[in-house]
Amino acid sequence: MDEIWHGPVEDDFDAHEVVGRRTQFVGAVWDVRSDDVLISDHSVTRDLVVHPGAVGIIALDEHDRLLLIRQYRHPVGSYLFEPPAGLLDTHKESALACARRELVEEAGLQAHVWHVLIDFLNSPGGTSETFRCFLARGLEQVPEGRSHTGEAEEAHLPQAWVGLDEAVKLVLAGKIQNPTATNGILAAAAARARGWADLRPADAPWPVRDWVESLGNVRTPPV
Repeated sequence: MDEIWHGPVEDDFDAHEVVGRRTQFVGAVWDVRSDDVLISDHSVTRDLVVHPGAVGIIALDEHDRLLLIRQYRHPVGSYLFEPPAGLLDTHKESALACARRELVEEAGLQAHVWHVLIDFLNSPGGTSETFRCFLARGLEQVPEGRSHTGEAEEAHLPQAWVGLDEAVKLVLAGKIQNPTATNGILAAAAARARGWADLRPADAPWPVRDWVESLGNVRTPPV
């Protein structure tokens, strides 16, 4: 079999047939499902976390400093530095509207200039999570500040403003490991080096999100 790819190097939407589905667990945020999938001449079972998707924000000020928030993450038992982010937990809200809301809720900031920075898939071998990271500039504090409406690990979110070049060093040194931070920081540095010429508009299409949703693999809020 020829294992040299001769086509374009870009992700391709081409799902194999699913002949059986079993929900194993229904959680507060995501579900776990087992799918029976036909791949070539084989029928295999694949478990997946059915995720609602999420957004993140690289908020960059006029001094090329970005905002990081220190937040506890229980699965890894660690406090991680990460950009403001949140779940797409309702179909009534666009990705951009969600990002605007999260920036206010988690940082007490609003931005006047928005672009799509990067789209990525968090662990696509096991979860359907789609993630869109925005670049937000033209920042200002909202008059009322952060609302402090969160609880538990969201109740206290210390902020750190870090220069973009320093943030890249922290990522490459393994001192920042949250995927929103690593992807967003490196993407922002690359975009700046290209004079911000390749940025997409904030309302740019999100084809992979639409595709994953069409497959029935996006967790929707319980009725």
